[in-house]
Amino acid sequence: MPHFDPITRAGLVELLADRILELSGRVVIAIDGADAAEPVAIADRIATALRDTGRAAEVVSLHDYIRPASLRMEFGRTDEMSYRAAWFDYAALNREVIRALREDARWLPALWDEDRDRSARSPIRSAAPDTVLFIAGPMLFGRDLSFDLTVRLDMSEAALRRRTAPEAQWTIPAILRHDRDNPYAPTFFIRWEHPDRPALRIDDDARS
Repeated sequence: MPHFDPITRAGLVELLADRILELSGRVVIAIDGADAAEPVAIADRIATALRDTGRAAEVVSLHDYIRPASLRMEFGRTDEMSYRAAWFDYAALNREVIRALREDARWLPALWDEDRDRSARSPIRSAAPDTVLFIAGPMLFGRDLSFDLTVRLDMSEAALRRRTAPEAQWTIPAILRHDRDNPYAPTFFIRWEHPDRPALRIDDDARS
């Protein structure tokens, strides 16, 4: 049976950075978590730690692959199914980031500007042979996206309701339903009820 060990944020960053450094070549890492978990922030911290070792590391926020407002809000601004299926362009993320990195040594940092609701006009970037690319955001699993290592920042419904902004509370049922419908065993499962006091799941029968 698994159990959870407390770990500091700094300890978690160090643990994940060390594990990622064991991977060679260009790799793609998923940091899956609701916006309330701030997955981009933890991805940025790990990327910084990797750069300090000389490894190339970059972060892509899923919100930079959001769909135009006319598509994601076709059925209203708070439609649960739209948030799950039409809010983010996972297919473009796969094409312009994951596959492009592996096949062509390039990647597109952003596709759409959420605030201005127009093309981000980001230039395509070349990738070094050892680039680590983090993709951070909600509902990444169950999308036929291929990752080399996965991290789940898991929050209960109570924690989500406590940490999600009032105007985004409507997204919580969609996140919970997506997680139930897409069970997934990440490389690292982090209990993120209180982000200042995370806990790492340890599988007692795991072999090192």
